[in-house]
Amino acid sequence: MEFSKYHGAGNDFVIIDDREASFDLNDQALIAHLCDRHFGIGADGLMLLRKHDRHDFEMVYFNADGAPSSMCGNGGRCLVAFAHRLGVIGDQTTFLAVDGVHHAEVLSAERIKLAMNDVEEILKPDDEGLLIDTGSPHYLLRRAGIEKLDVFHEGRRIRNREEFRADGVNVNFLERKGDQVFIRTYERGVENETLACGTGVTAAALAMAYWEQMDSPVHLKAVGGDLTVSFERTSHGFNHIWKTGPVKHVFDGTYLG
Repeated sequence: MEFSKYHGAGNDFVIIDDREASFDLNDQALIAHLCDRHFGIGADGLMLLRKHDRHDFEMVYFNADGAPSSMCGNGGRCLVAFAHRLGVIGDQTTFLAVDGVHHAEVLSAERIKLAMNDVEEILKPDDEGLLIDTGSPHYLLRRAGIEKLDVFHEGRRIRNREEFRADGVNVNFLERKGDQVFIRTYERGVENETLACGTGVTAAALAMAYWEQMDSPVHLKAVGGDLTVSFERTSHGFNHIWKTGPVKHVFDGTYLG
């Protein structure tokens, strides 16, 4: 089985050209094995590039635990770069993901701009954080000194709170430093900190626009790299949301089984 390895700001993925629809979508054990960093290839998730009759392609995404996942923004950008390298698309594309149709632009081989879904509401589940769904659910907190924060234990504690336990939630810690927002993310499905999270970065930009009236675009620094989110405000939320950031084709390989 041929595969490619990509990462978007350190958020890494195994990508498979499955336009012949030969990959078993129900083989959760295989997906988890491929994503295992000790016994497999190693990745935060696995994606399939599949044909679609109305759009350029379909994105099928799985978390590192092998379970089907909600939208992954960095994954979407990596899959666009992969499709562009294969010649499936040109510099602009429209593709289907689990949360609907997305548009994207190839700015260069290593920089992709992705349109995210509109956000019509921002919830306040408690006195400290915000809950924003940007294709995946994100709980966001402002914390000082996040470079020293124990994201694994603190993120896992919040992710497993009673109100989040059944479906899980991604937990994001934010700190504003001048005109830039620092972010660290604990991702459900991976059940650990990831170096970046595309839907998390998007939610973080909107949260800081809500909390601190930051204007578009918002520049964010994740552990694995810098990303930018632009948006327009509406009476209830945000629309015309675009996320731009780096993509890297790391290597290609053959899985022997």
